[in-house]
Amino acid sequence: MMNNNNNDDKRGLASADQQTRERVAHEGGEARKDQGADYSKMGQKGGQAAQQSGNAHQLTDEERSEGGSHSGGNFANDPQRASEAGKKGGSR
Repeated sequence: MMNNNNNDDKRGLASADQQTRERVAHEGGEARKDQGADYSKMGQKGGQAAQQSGNAHQLTDEERSEGGSHSGGNFANDPQRASEAGKKGGSR
């Protein structure tokens, strides 16, 4: 499990090889699913609480107008681009 590359900066799981880190991360995610963790609902509740308390970020008109450009755009009017993105799938 440990890399013997004399890298003292990494401890614990950080010193494990990539395959071991991925396996442990996957197992942790599966365990949370078994416990009924629903992160989207947790995030939604957090956002609602921030809005109710007045701590949520309020978008400016400029931020609202720029919103769509950050997402990579809308595929509704470009079926060829949508098809290419679908074939490519998610990327890291």
